[in-house]
Amino acid sequence: MRISRISQLCDKPQQFGPRLQGFSPGSPTSSWRANIAVRGAQSHKAAMPTPLHTQDLFSLADGLPVKDALPGLFAALAREPSAGHPPSAILVAPPGAGKTTTVPPVLANAPWRREADRIIMLEPRRLAARAAAQRIAALMGEEVGGFVGYRTRLDAAISAATRIEVLTEGLFLRRLLGDPMLENVACVIVDEVHERSLEADLALAFCLDLQRTLRPDLRLVAMSATAETERLASLMNAPVLTSEGRMFPLTVQHAKRDIPHIRDLTNVTATAVRQALAETEGDILVFLPGTGEIRRTMQLLDGCAATVLPLHGELPPAEQARVLRPGAAGERRVILATSIAETSLTVPGVRVVIDGGFRRAPRFDAGAGLSRLETVRISKAAARQRAGRAGREAPGTAICLWTSATERGLPQHDRPEILEADLADFVLATALWADSVGENDAPLPLPDQPPGSAVATARELLTMLGALDDAGKITPLGHNMAALGTHPRLAAMMLAANTEEEAALAADLAALLEERDPLRPRAAGRSGPPPIPPADISLRLDLIAGGDHPDADRGALARIRQAASRFRLRLGLKARHPAQGDPAALLAAGFPDRIALSRGEAGNFRLSSGTNARLRRDDPLAEKKLLAVAGLHLRTSAEIRLAAPLDLNALPPALLDRTKEQVETSLDSVSGNILARRRTRIGCLVLRDRTEKVQSGDASALLLAQAKATPDTALEWSDAARQLQARVELARTLPGGTHGVEDGWPVFSTPALADSMEDWLAPWLEGLSSLTDLKELDLTTLLRNHLGYARTNWLDTHLPASLPFPGGTAKVDYTQPVPVAEARAQVFYGTDKTPQLAGGRVPLRLALLSPAGRPQAITADLAGFWQGGWADMRRDMRGRYPRHEWPENPALAPAKPRTSRR
Repeated sequence: MRISRISQLCDKPQQFGPRLQGFSPGSPTSSWRANIAVRGAQSHKAAMPTPLHTQDLFSLADGLPVKDALPGLFAALAREPSAGHPPSAILVAPPGAGKTTTVPPVLANAPWRREADRIIMLEPRRLAARAAAQRIAALMGEEVGGFVGYRTRLDAAISAATRIEVLTEGLFLRRLLGDPMLENVACVIVDEVHERSLEADLALAFCLDLQRTLRPDLRLVAMSATAETERLASLMNAPVLTSEGRMFPLTVQHAKRDIPHIRDLTNVTATAVRQALAETEGDILVFLPGTGEIRRTMQLLDGCAATVLPLHGELPPAEQARVLRPGAAGERRVILATSIAETSLTVPGVRVVIDGGFRRAPRFDAGAGLSRLETVRISKAAARQRAGRAGREAPGTAICLWTSATERGLPQHDRPEILEADLADFVLATALWADSVGENDAPLPLPDQPPGSAVATARELLTMLGALDDAGKITPLGHNMAALGTHPRLAAMMLAANTEEEAALAADLAALLEERDPLRPRAAGRSGPPPIPPADISLRLDLIAGGDHPDADRGALARIRQAASRFRLRLGLKARHPAQGDPAALLAAGFPDRIALSRGEAGNFRLSSGTNARLRRDDPLAEKKLLAVAGLHLRTSAEIRLAAPLDLNALPPALLDRTKEQVETSLDSVSGNILARRRTRIGCLVLRDRTEKVQSGDASALLLAQAKATPDTALEWSDAARQLQARVELARTLPGGTHGVEDGWPVFSTPALADSMEDWLAPWLEGLSSLTDLKELDLTTLLRNHLGYARTNWLDTHLPASLPFPGGTAKVDYTQPVPVAEARAQVFYGTDKTPQLAGGRVPLRLALLSPAGRPQAITADLAGFWQGGWADMRRDMRGRYPRHEWPENPALAPAKPRTSRR
């Protein structure tokens, strides 16, 4: 990436809709050019700060393993900024070593940090960001929101006095895109970089790009819990500093058999917890994939001899803080946690870890058109991290709910999100950073480059949504979409709203589509799987608005309503602004490739992307003509799961803008007539189709195209036309040339003539309206006109179509290797020599036919034939055709082509 590309971003005023005026992460600061000049003139030596805290911040690391690595970290970051040695470092330390809570406050007192500058630390999760800030503030004897603050999507504690700011990766990306110079930021710390989230990869890449161009003084620190950092070290050109950590003896146990099915995970886990409570001491940390499994396991553990606590990112801050404090004296705790407790947080008192072996990971859901969290197996590295949590404070035990054989088959590391997830957000952010995204752009400094096919798919989607133009340049709409901080499909849907009520409805839809379907299938019966809920998205919107349904998922609804309130606030609305409007019109804006048109049979549809899709016949939407589809279930076929009906006669603006109306001419395969239809299309669908009058120019163009594509069948090639082709080819290759033809001869093969039909055929197509008309054209006349007078005159003189003889004319067949003039034998009577072609340069053979037109003899020497072979032919012919003349010496006999009377 080049400096000018960042400069273009900084220099370009962003345009946002009226509801987004107060929230403009893409808007640059007005003084960026002056600040660049100031930074260019300053060095870390000329900007010595006045320390805000005179206490020895190094003492914060006393007793922690990470303290041994701090001198090397200071030295790496104190280097004079240069292209070969940027002020960057990689710190590797296991969970519990103290890196998250001690590195930021220690760096805050570094000599290269100016008084107004901040140290920013990125965390992958909201809970981790909040907990880290609270712990750092407590170590410094301060309240959160002062010198140490945090910011997440849901809450913040920050002030003008804040110099250490902890925030989530997604919020940092939005901040960086709004302030590409990172004004008043001295250092960026990317914590838990080993998790390789897409947002962390992109944030690090943008920071490296900035450090290499306009901010060589920017300090970068990547902190990892695993030692696999070779690729990252090469990318950052930074030293790797290692803290070995502190680990007590750890006993690892594996199950005798694997969990039969993921649905059995909670039962197996609850059994393992009860057994561990009976056989071990200390608190128990249990790893489960998500909040649903945590909730069900808590129910199964009701009444056990311990305090059961959940730990996940959706907990209220007070409940999260309770888990991160030591338990009361004599209290034994069971903490049911997601992967958040793997490396981001340290739970005190843990002596036992029970690991279910699964996690939630973002994967591209083609049916939903965006990334969704899927339950997948963890890697060996993740299993080690989780097990290690049991041995941080004392000897511990790790219980793995899978067999040793299964562990041998686990991948070494979790696959980076950039290789698995939907890249629409990634490409949009890249386009916003660089002002465009194209195939020839220099790649970002990423640990792994994204798959080219996934980038192309994302770019195609963003172009379809209007976020990028055809050249890959970000549009004003693309800037607005990025400002909303959600998937581009959902952003496009929200920005399509024309009223505040429609905007509120779009917020509900966006929240609904981000979460799983709140209408759960009823319990399966013995006869088969559970029935699928109706596809109408309005049923879900009614639930969001406060309605009731026996199959509603209360937990999912609560999360959807919370997300809908956040989206309303981003759009400048009140959190509970009423929603009203047509959901199909909004869905069409975000999913224009998911418009479904009935194929004539109930439940059978075709999508505008070209895919066929099905809906259950008994679904109320199965009889609809047109649907806007938001959810598909993709297996052997596409099944529509979420949709809203569209009125074909009142299409919303979002669809009308994407429709294309054109008159299409075609050939009827049965009649051969040319038909004209005016069709309104969206993608692969024909929404409207009516008959039109065929325009002469359209008919001519279609007939010409048909003739060029299939010249041998579309045109009527008479024998005369084929002979003319052969005569021209013979003249073109004739040794010695053709005197009198100055322009030479064109190639007259059928493919060559097809290539030049615009010249010799097109002028004769005016007024024709069918293949029958096309076949009635006299090609010989057209081709002779194409040759011109000089060429045709030469052909008629030197390579004539027929030759005169005393008894009549003989047609010459030029398609033979040697031309052959054939006629009944009587035509040649009175001739004693073979005629010449092209002055004797082309040999000629004569074919003598019987009265029935069958060849009896072929000769190139007529005089010799009369004297030799003729006797045998005469004897045979006299017996079979006695009414014809068969003279002994035909060379002297008068020609008599007719029969004689006897």
